[in-house]
Amino acid sequence: MFRPLFVFIGTRYTRAKRRNHFVSFISLTSMIGLALGVVVMIVVLSVMNGFDYEMRTRVLGMVPHATIQGRQPIDDWQALAAKVKQNPEVLAVAPFTQMQGLLTHGGKVNKVLINAVDPAEEDKVSIVSGFLKQGKLADLEAGSFNMIIGDKAATKLGVVVGDKLTFVAPEVTVTPAGMFPRIKRFNVVGIFHVGAGELDGFVAMANLHDLALLQRWKPNQVQGLRLKFNDLFQAPRTAWNIAQSLAADGHEYYSLDWTRTHGNLYQAIRMEKSIIGLLLLLIVAVAAFNIISTLVMVVTDKQGDIAILRTLGATPGQIMAIFMVQGTVIGVIGTLVGAALGILAALNVSAAIALLERMIGHKFLNSDVYFIDYLPSQLMASDVLLVCAAALVLSFFATLYPAWRAARVQPAEALRYE
Repeated sequence: MFRPLFVFIGTRYTRAKRRNHFVSFISLTSMIGLALGVVVMIVVLSVMNGFDYEMRTRVLGMVPHATIQGRQPIDDWQALAAKVKQNPEVLAVAPFTQMQGLLTHGGKVNKVLINAVDPAEEDKVSIVSGFLKQGKLADLEAGSFNMIIGDKAATKLGVVVGDKLTFVAPEVTVTPAGMFPRIKRFNVVGIFHVGAGELDGFVAMANLHDLALLQRWKPNQVQGLRLKFNDLFQAPRTAWNIAQSLAADGHEYYSLDWTRTHGNLYQAIRMEKSIIGLLLLLIVAVAAFNIISTLVMVVTDKQGDIAILRTLGATPGQIMAIFMVQGTVIGVIGTLVGAALGILAALNVSAAIALLERMIGHKFLNSDVYFIDYLPSQLMASDVLLVCAAALVLSFFATLYPAWRAARVQPAEALRYE
């Protein structure tokens, strides 16, 4: 098969010869360094994508995209929900009531945020059913004062399904005998595990009717509506517009979206991905520019060959192309090997870290500190292509200076002492 002269010679120079094993070793280390840089960048970006994905699906699947609440309890939430559903961006609506307090059992205390829900409507706006280890939402029957709690809270309180918990509300009842806290006994009928310490440790679920009685409201009154949107990133604007349209009917409503409750965490993840990606790109750049030192050594080693080629009629452009081909071959091989290993590592990093945690008996991600308790990974083709393109471009630019130096070699000077 016909190959241009500069391609033939450039590829030959990447293979070891009897008298330049050291130069070939330097070429090999340049390939390995570039490959490792590409591997690390693909794996880390995939892990950051995993955190981003888990944040959007798990945490933001449990908390509402947005809520619509009134200054007073809402009496006819079905009618209000019908108006909200008229907005084309709204996928589903469900009622809710929240109440903070303390859970106690056997002398142990844990703070809690009770989310009172309608079991028949909750699955439309939440993914909690997919994370129930025991029990089901249908067990939250009206009037039963049943409760579903997170597994971390259950462990801390030492309860299992079937036990009873005491809920202490942050309000007191004034009687002639003095002030007494508002207390109610709940039955544990379910346990969920989302993997987010904030949810598993401090969130519980009950029935709307039960919490309305505890709040001393009418049984059909709720605090507000939970909204699920087609695009959660449009939640702030859409929720505000909905609240404004409802206020036009003479009622006073306000909206609260996920960016105000968990937005800082999400933005931190996105910013960390950008910053870490930039820092890792510098690692790839260092590995790519090792090609410069490799090619400079090759040019020094091959000055006699360059002089002979020049005397045989090779132009400076052809000499320059020879060494650009050699550097590009190093870059392409290193990038392709790194991409293959990076893809393999990104697809298996979660399982590998989980296995390592089991072997050493230590959790690298504590859900008390991080919002999930395992290392996620999501490989994206766009990231792989971007990393490979960056490595190839940097490798190509790294060939220009050594190739230019080779083109300037003077045959007479190079052959004087041969």
